[in-house]
Amino acid sequence: MLSQYLYISTAPSLSRDDVESILATSARNNPANGITGLLLYNGRNFLQLLEGEEGELKTLMLRIGNDPRHSGVSLLSSKTIEERTCPEWAMKRMFIAESVDSRRDTLESELPEGLDSETRKMIVNFAVLN
Repeated sequence: MLSQYLYISTAPSLSRDDVESILATSARNNPANGITGLLLYNGRNFLQLLEGEEGELKTLMLRIGNDPRHSGVSLLSSKTIEERTCPEWAMKRMFIAESVDSRRDTLESELPEGLDSETRKMIVNFAVLN
């Protein structure tokens, strides 16, 4: 059964190298586990969308919850999906534009088209508010 999770966490002291390391690890491990998704980091918080088989996502969420680089992992959404919205992304980093005014437009143009409106709204709101 394919599922999609959306979570946030707090990581206020990560360096750019730390974030790049997380992305590199995801790009290496996720394809082997059938996981796809996207990641936003605003300098203080992560917001991550994960897609894959339910068992693989639960295992990954346990690892994420035990990762000392961030805390306060909070699952915003968990649902069954018919198909992946980002099937080609082992873990795409979505950059948040510097200008608050341009964040919404930039992010909207980069988010996958198949993303449901509720999840899209949560992702865009995260970027605009942070």
